Amino acid sequence: MSKFSLLLLRHGEGAWNKENRFCSWVDQKLSGDGVKEAQDCGRLLKEQGYQFDMVFTSLLSRSIQTAWVVLEAMGQEWVPLVKSWRLNERHYGALIGVNRAEMAQKHGEEKVKLWRRSYDLTPPPIEESHPYFLEIYNDRRYSTCDVPIDKLPRSESLKEVLDRLLPYWNSAIAPEIRKGKTVLISAHGNSCRALLKHLEGISDEDIAKVTLPTGVPVLLELDEDLRTVRPRLLLGDQAEIQAAIKKVEDQGKAKLSN
Repeated sequence: MSKFSLLLLRHGEGAWNKENRFCSWVDQKLSGDGVKEAQDCGRLLKEQGYQFDMVFTSLLSRSIQTAWVVLEAMGQEWVPLVKSWRLNERHYGALIGVNRAEMAQKHGEEKVKLWRRSYDLTPPPIEESHPYFLEIYNDRRYSTCDVPIDKLPRSESLKEVLDRLLPYWNSAIAPEIRKGKTVLISAHGNSCRALLKHLEGISDEDIAKVTLPTGVPVLLELDEDLRTVRPRLLLGDQAEIQAAIKKVEDQGKAKLSN
């Protein structure tokens, strides 16, 4: 029997989503299309009568900006926003900045799918010589974390994302849900997938098949143990959602030569 509900949201399209590059911990704002996705999401949630008590985001601008735009569209700008690096996107290490389609041409689509989707495969770590290393680790936002900067990830599998997310879920988010608060988590494709794996009990193999499009809210109905009682529901026009899922899945395919 459903006792609580939770809304998960992968942020709207960012500039590097449009360019099909591994964005990860590089800070990017939403694209124009991403802003529209967040506005449409907010309007949909308002139409369906949702009233949020708290919103949790990562420390990355695209996650925070999505939450702002959604709340503005709902007329709920006053709702408290809580930010944590533990909701950040998966750290793709040395792959950050790389174009997925070009990588598929070079290494094969199956290898890229493994890097993107497998549960326990960790990409090569980011090195200090990487063009985005200093941009990430010299960023003042990471001096606010509950771990020292030198203990932050340099690369992560999805399993490692879940390992760093679960303590925050248990200590910060779950207690608010248990109080009966309506919570929105505005995060990223992989932090949302990691949390879905935990809440829905998805197997290590099946999590590779879970794809979340940008800007589409996901409704989870939870029991008293905060486990799902029925399949997740992606809210909105289902044909448009399936097209958006296919678009995400196609990002890892090699470009056809002209």
